[in-house]
Amino acid sequence: MEKITIAIDGYSSTGKSTIAKQLAKALGYIYVDTGAMYRAVTLFAMRNGFVGDERENIHALVKLLPKIVLRFEYNETLGYSEMLLNGENVENEIRTLKVSENVSRVAEIEEVRHMLVDMQKDMGAEKGIVMDGRDIGTVVFPDAELKIFMTASPEKRAYRRYKELLDKGEKVSYENVLKNVQNRDRIDSTREFSPLRKAEDAIEFDNSDMGLKEQFERMYNYALRIINNKKTGVI
Repeated sequence: MEKITIAIDGYSSTGKSTIAKQLAKALGYIYVDTGAMYRAVTLFAMRNGFVGDERENIHALVKLLPKIVLRFEYNETLGYSEMLLNGENVENEIRTLKVSENVSRVAEIEEVRHMLVDMQKDMGAEKGIVMDGRDIGTVVFPDAELKIFMTASPEKRAYRRYKELLDKGEKVSYENVLKNVQNRDRIDSTREFSPLRKAEDAIEFDNSDMGLKEQFERMYNYALRIINNKKTGVI
């Protein structure tokens, strides 16, 4: 079967990772969660006191970037790959609200983006990949055959994230989660380097009132159509 590159971009908490995992599994593709990569760098920065708690030392973080080794390791029990930071499984720790509160600040650092974008481009060199993030269709894979831009109202996204955090045992308030979502939207959309924006040829996908099954079926059909067209030489 012909292989393509699938780039899924969009706002935080739109369910990009969930749908990307399903697509990759159905197509037999590799899935890469770029958000996990930025979260892992953020966790590294927090642990070293470079960001968080009103402290910031971006220069020190940039200086230590070569010391950061990121790797995805497939977990057969869970059915997806988990994030390893310098050999340590940090999948659960990078999903906390505290990391969420700092990740957009770290993600806007030019040197961090350059490092991770280079890694991401290498991962997708052979196609057969589903990658989600903020700048996949605009910067990482501008020539991707299928580009999706996911969106939903801030309130809907905050509620989904709030429920997810509660299920993981975190003590959070909906108001704080909503504030975090809105703040991340602002930073992601206005940062100088690789701001969040919809690629001109991306399909806008508002899932505010859409279930997972419907989302998957629609995107899977998009992918199959492009794969079949490529096979027959239409594209």
